[in-house]
Amino acid sequence: MRISVRDLSLLTAYSSLYAAMVYAFAPISFAALQFRIAGVLRPAVAKKPILALGYAIGVAVGNLVSPFVGVYELVFMPIMSLVAGILGYAASRLLGGGYYTAGAVIAIIIPLSVSWMLNQLFNLPIPATLPPLLLSEQIINLIGASIFKAIERFYRWW
Repeated sequence: MRISVRDLSLLTAYSSLYAAMVYAFAPISFAALQFRIAGVLRPAVAKKPILALGYAIGVAVGNLVSPFVGVYELVFMPIMSLVAGILGYAASRLLGGGYYTAGAVIAIIIPLSVSWMLNQLFNLPIPATLPPLLLSEQIINLIGASIFKAIERFYRWW
């Protein structure tokens, strides 16, 4: 598979920005009731499937500052982020809806993954952690989808 210089540049900027935002907002990016501001970037995968890889790289690098750094944060969550990004892209293509569809799909997969991870690490019950995670992820992805939709009205960024 060949990647254009433009796509490689976009992937690099996207993953770097995601990781930087996780770091900048670290106090609220981790824990059972996380609100990861960097998540506003996730709906962008609707336009470019290569951004699913950028999302996974950004998660891996951003999670280096996690207070829970380990195999779950550095391997499991980046893999789940890649899966969520690919499925978000596919859903946006199959179902339409673009950014909103991609964001909604990602905002289901990631809370399920984080909730399961918290159960494995800290024995936190999934029914207790999943609802607030679903809510925060849907909100952040809705905001991100709206931002990208607004940008798209004036500029073709992809």
